[in-house]
Amino acid sequence: MATIAVMFKIDGEGVAPALQQAGENLDKANGQAVLDFSTVRRVDPAGLAALQELATIAEGRGVKLALRGVNIEVYKVLKLAKLGPRFSFLS
Repeated sequence: MATIAVMFKIDGEGVAPALQQAGENLDKANGQAVLDFSTVRRVDPAGLAALQELATIAEGRGVKLALRGVNIEVYKVLKLAKLGPRFSFLS
């Protein structure tokens, strides 16, 4: 049976609150959640902390996280913060 991923739109102006809200709604994800980063141009330290927390919650619940539409600058920050391996990336 195919798994249907739950999509969360991440607002570029409020990354951390959007990620916290996604974490609260991970119960709706049936094994996979996609975070749409297409409007996110940068991630601040609070956003990085929220991403790390979300990844930890998802791993604990057996939910795989995918990031969609990540620009190269955000990807570099995730890689430097050693968060890249915790996500899959979609174009």
